[in-house]
Amino acid sequence: MSRKRRVFDIDLPESEATPKTDLPEEYETKSAQPARRRGPMATAIGETGEALRRRKAIEAEIRAENDALAEEFVRLKGEGLVTDRIPVDAIDAKKLIRDRSASGDLELGELKASLQDIGLSNPIRVELREDGRYELIEGLRRLTAYRELLAETGEARWGKIPAGLLAAGQGEAALYRRMVDENLVRKDVSFAEMAALAMAYADAKVEGCETLDEAVNRLYASVSPQKRSYIRRFGSLLRRLGKRLEHPAAIPRAVGLELADRLEGEPTSITDLTARLENPGRSAEEEVAVLRDFLASRTAPLPKKGRGAPRATARRGRVALSVPVGPGVKCTATEGKVELRAGVDFSAIERVRLEAAIAAFFAALDE
Repeated sequence: MSRKRRVFDIDLPESEATPKTDLPEEYETKSAQPARRRGPMATAIGETGEALRRRKAIEAEIRAENDALAEEFVRLKGEGLVTDRIPVDAIDAKKLIRDRSASGDLELGELKASLQDIGLSNPIRVELREDGRYELIEGLRRLTAYRELLAETGEARWGKIPAGLLAAGQGEAALYRRMVDENLVRKDVSFAEMAALAMAYADAKVEGCETLDEAVNRLYASVSPQKRSYIRRFGSLLRRLGKRLEHPAAIPRAVGLELADRLEGEPTSITDLTARLENPGRSAEEEVAVLRDFLASRTAPLPKKGRGAPRATARRGRVALSVPVGPGVKCTATEGKVELRAGVDFSAIERVRLEAAIAAFFAALDE
């Protein structure tokens, strides 16, 4: 009976004798021997191993490329350079106090005509929230124009707006600076609007900011010192008149600065001015005319401002005093704000006495 042949038994010819070489015996090596023929299984295993090595090398290259792309995406997103089309009804404008009131006239006629002719050349900037909606950082007028065009035309193209996606976690101060610096290129932003934003920024104590002066220096660090001074003066004016002004954005710079000087140098004149502003429902032109008439009626010369203050103090608008009325009493004075610190529980003082003391303080200032 013949022996059963195994599947992988292969008859190979007998190898011939090793050919002689001319090399000395001590230099003969294994490589000089004739190669033995590899079997099919060994060849398959070798090819599989080589394929796995190539696959691992390719996967490593892909992972390295993906990591580089992810890092670049994060960088571009942080700079607001990653753009997508965002539904206009998925964008809110609640996180930041706007430097222009949305209830005012945004003058969108020319902007909407431009959008219909050539489209949007400068995307808005938004920040993705945890709930999946977006918070507007820059572009209130552009977003409003898109929404109005969608309502007027019903065309689907106005339902989504190109938006740069900002990385979350930049902090409110950085987001405010982005909004302000982008809007400073607009020639029609009034000093009153800029001052109102600085006041709201200080009132909200964004990242520890407490005073109007500090808010102006933070928000408008890129503008000239003179322009920051104008913003502070308008802030002082708005602090004194509050909501009595219906159209503060319409106040010309010269009128606003003169008003601030008059109310500061002649505090009692505010009674006359508020009486003139009692009638509501006036137009912007009518309100400016009232302010001009008030200034024309005040003929008393204003006291000259003090000279020779240290330059740094004048620039910062902040004065620190040590008041000689008791131990440990300190006073910090800034535009529109005086802060007293002492070892006294002011909440324990009777309200009548405290009010009388405050009245005496302002009476002494008027002397």
